[in-house]
Amino acid sequence: MAPPRVGLLLALALCLAFARADAAVRELRVGYYAQTCPRAEEIVRRVMARALAREARSVASVMRLQFHDCFVNGCDGSVLMDATPTMAGEKEALSNINSLRSFEVVDEVKSALEEQCPGVVSCADIIIMAARDAVVLTGGPNWDVRLGREDSLTASQEDSDNIMPSPRANASALIRLFAGYKLTVTDLVALSGSHSIGEARCFSIVFRLYNQSGSGRPDPHMDPAYGQALDALCPLTGDQNVTGGLDATPVVFDNQYFKDLVHLRGFLNSDQTLFSDNEGTRRVVTQFSQNQDAFFRAFIEGMVKLGELQNPRKGEIRRNCRVANGGRPPLEKQVAPFRVLDF
Repeated sequence: MAPPRVGLLLALALCLAFARADAAVRELRVGYYAQTCPRAEEIVRRVMARALAREARSVASVMRLQFHDCFVNGCDGSVLMDATPTMAGEKEALSNINSLRSFEVVDEVKSALEEQCPGVVSCADIIIMAARDAVVLTGGPNWDVRLGREDSLTASQEDSDNIMPSPRANASALIRLFAGYKLTVTDLVALSGSHSIGEARCFSIVFRLYNQSGSGRPDPHMDPAYGQALDALCPLTGDQNVTGGLDATPVVFDNQYFKDLVHLRGFLNSDQTLFSDNEGTRRVVTQFSQNQDAFFRAFIEGMVKLGELQNPRKGEIRRNCRVANGGRPPLEKQVAPFRVLDF
């Protein structure tokens, strides 16, 4: 028989283990707010529709938040948190600073939900619902979303820096990244199809236009006429905050993105590489370029899988998506060193 102190320690260890296990697996389900906030999904879509009417690009920017949130310690709303005197937020991470946007749309959604059912709907779930609605409102497929996430108590710029890929990422690096989350090559290509809507900055492509891989020359995997158009949009000494459409139909969610990749008209290197540099991803890109329904089905499956990534730590339902409940106020201005990850 174990001595009393050892037995107590064993019991305590078991309790902690069960507590961690309970925190690690939250019940996500369709209709999670049916009783506590029955109009939640309706409210989110209404606010997203207003945002789309104001600025078409905004809903694509909101959809992008799901990828940047879920890949960094799970879908926990951490990407929404502002920096504080004691926390460098994920907004200042290398792949996010001066890039992620439309946080005010999430604020608007949260305000509407708090008015209807205060303290009920998490910011993490808002991202999931809003990302789905961005697709639907721009002509893409609809699907049921599984909800019930909590919001993190903190954010990590360091983790985001270590995880998120740069616009220079090649297919091999992206395959490894997605595999780490048990996402397949098909998931990778389908989820990259989120670039069917939205825009990106010239900053993200100047190396492709003028110094691909340090060659002093443009990316050879680029249609010459398209390259000339990008040269005009993004001259070497021009304003690198100018934006261009990620595909030829940047306000419509369709399979044009994949058609553009096949014709060497991908805007980002991390997009064009899926067709030009890897046989496995090229096969899927070609399939989706020819079959929009296949793309839509795979995209839904990928988004659902992405949404299942969870933060095992106990969280909360934030009243303000930018700061933890009872947390310190955000910094008025956060200055972070700027550099570019190169894969």
